[in-house]
Amino acid sequence: MIYFWKTGRPFVFFLAFLAMLFASAAEAQRIATVDITTILESIQEYQDAQKELDRLAADWQQEVAKMYDEIKSLYNRYQAEQVLLSDDERRQREDEIMEKERQVREYQKAKFGPEGELFQRRKELVQPIQDRVYAAIEEYANERGYDFIFDKGSTVGLIFSNSEYDVTEEILKKLGK
Repeated sequence: MIYFWKTGRPFVFFLAFLAMLFASAAEAQRIATVDITTILESIQEYQDAQKELDRLAADWQQEVAKMYDEIKSLYNRYQAEQVLLSDDERRQREDEIMEKERQVREYQKAKFGPEGELFQRRKELVQPIQDRVYAAIEEYANERGYDFIFDKGSTVGLIFSNSEYDVTEEILKKLGK
């Protein structure tokens, strides 16, 4: 080690060697970014699927609102008549209101839950489109020799993206857009 510092030449050679090593390692990996959201939103089939999903969600949300209005009406009527009801009638009305609330929660879960109809419908409509886009990106990466392609539209794991590496437009061309 001390030898490097005294003469200088071996140290410069060592630094040049390290620089070449790091430069060749940096060239070995090719990286690009795409914006999956831009790509998906440019596909008419995806836009139609989103409209369908939005319509379904709005319809189901409207049904939930109606159910809650019915529960509110039952509760208001119960509140107004509560003093006139016997203990059994009060319990019966309370049970009826609680049952209606349980039914609404079950309905919401069935429609909007993690395994609900909206999730299943999204899977049916959007998954094939996403699969096509991912296949096009994979094909593009293989053809051009890219090692990594990151989704710059996603904030997970990507802190900086140089627009020089954005291949979104080229993927759109590959998809015929």
